[in-house]
Amino acid sequence: MKKLLVIATAFLAVLTLAACGSKSATTTKTVKIGVVGTDDRIWNAIAKKAKKQNIKIKLVHFTDYNQPNAALKQGSIDLNAFQHYYFLDQWNKSNKGTIKAIGKTVIAPIRLYGGKGVTSIKGIKKGSQIVIPNDPTNEGRALTLLQTAGLITLKKAALPTPNDITKNKLNLKIVPVDASQTARQLSSVSAAIINDSTAQDAKLDSKDAIYVEPVNKASKQWINIIAANKKDVNNKTYQKIVKLYQTEATKKLLKKYYGNEEIPAWDITLK
Repeated sequence: MKKLLVIATAFLAVLTLAACGSKSATTTKTVKIGVVGTDDRIWNAIAKKAKKQNIKIKLVHFTDYNQPNAALKQGSIDLNAFQHYYFLDQWNKSNKGTIKAIGKTVIAPIRLYGGKGVTSIKGIKKGSQIVIPNDPTNEGRALTLLQTAGLITLKKAALPTPNDITKNKLNLKIVPVDASQTARQLSSVSAAIINDSTAQDAKLDSKDAIYVEPVNKASKQWINIIAANKKDVNNKTYQKIVKLYQTEATKKLLKKYYGNEEIPAWDITLK
């Protein structure tokens, strides 16, 4: 009888330990992150680190700048990482959105690239065509760059449009096109202002740019971010992903792969 009692007790102990073990087993959480462009090198490195913390990062690629926020709002992705503060603010206003920034990533200065043998600002002649992105945010940013480069003068506006051009001494023909098409236009225009992700996909060398957007106090609105729905701002898993991104290791990878094309922005001091 005593032997039976000992065996039964041991059996119950095994069952108890097994149950405890199953409760403590960690479940891997999958997080879908929307991105624009095809260069995944930084996020692939983050994903490897996240895997060690039982987080599986799945990148979802988009070609249109408005798609990632719509997908996030609808819940088909969990986070996105493609836009700057200003773009998000404007998108929320236009779409009654409540998407929030949960972490800074980089500043990616836009660049003016020469086409048709144009190798400097001086090479842009009267009547030249210059292509710029046509979405409101990047269009305004591009026009501001053209003003900074001395090619046009604009009215004072938070985000200028072509209608705000007051001086155009070279009578330049400024042609807005979809941001994803700007690099493709280089063979047929004098110059094009191209976003960083589009330039990377087109295999353009940033060293070939004839003018680069300055990084200063005015650049705060152009800091890129990781964004989430309002209800998920304090999600612990998503905050872990932000911390995994904002590291010295990421800084080294950004420098290795992009030089000064993408500047770490989570602890930058803008002057």
